[in-house]
Amino acid sequence: MTRAFVHETAIVEEGVSLGDDTRVWHHCHLRHGAVIGPHCTLGKNVFIDVGVRVGSRVKVQNNVSLYAGVTLHDDVFVGPSAVFTNDLLPRAHSKNWSVVPTVVGRGASIGANATVVCGRDIGPYAMVGAGSVVTRPVGAHALVVGNPARQIGWVCHCGQIVARGSDAPAPTTMCAVCGEPWWANDE
Repeated sequence: MTRAFVHETAIVEEGVSLGDDTRVWHHCHLRHGAVIGPHCTLGKNVFIDVGVRVGSRVKVQNNVSLYAGVTLHDDVFVGPSAVFTNDLLPRAHSKNWSVVPTVVGRGASIGANATVVCGRDIGPYAMVGAGSVVTRPVGAHALVVGNPARQIGWVCHCGQIVARGSDAPAPTTMCAVCGEPWWANDE
């Protein structure tokens, strides 16, 4: 194992936990209390707020902000400029704002420029299409797109579409790409 790489322009506050082999690129800012697992990549201009938890082997692309209350489990992909909110009733002058947690399950992928409204958890191996606005929870293996995001299909743990529509495929359905049952890596 090698220690984390932190680019010279990145700001990593005291009290951040960085896992081995994690790469923190240009102009990132990691706040105290953030925990980043091993083998992660944080692209240019990523902001990670106080207390955010990021699992192992997570890839966060450029210009993403993970605000307080966000948790990303292992193997999550977050595309460029995706947005997570953390307050349902934001006001600049409010002293009584409250963080609403959002959890992204293992292996899920969130496309570029997607917006995830706080409190709308994303299940394991789900896929959120680029530019989508997530206004309700997304189930495991669901493929959602649009504004507001609607389910249009189901994806395998490898990321391939295994069925269209909202009816889940049979548990015995095999993925045409990886050759395994579409739910094979679920825990």
